[in-house]
Amino acid sequence: MVKLNALKLLEEKGKTRYWLYKQMGMSYQNFNKMVNNETKSIQYENIDALCQILECTPNELLIFEE
Repeated sequence: MVKLNALKLLEEKGKTRYWLYKQMGMSYQNFNKMVNNETKSIQYENIDALCQILECTPNELLIFEE
């Protein structure tokens, strides 16, 4: 299963979920579902925004867990 690794990347950067939420500019409900891996899809524009904000690549942002 592919999962979003945003919370770990945030922790490594010393940033908070609230900081990322404000940077993303989306509703809190959608943001919360996305970072907690409770959504079935993520738009490419959100992946792009997360990579730019967290200064990472999609390889670092998305992880595969069995």
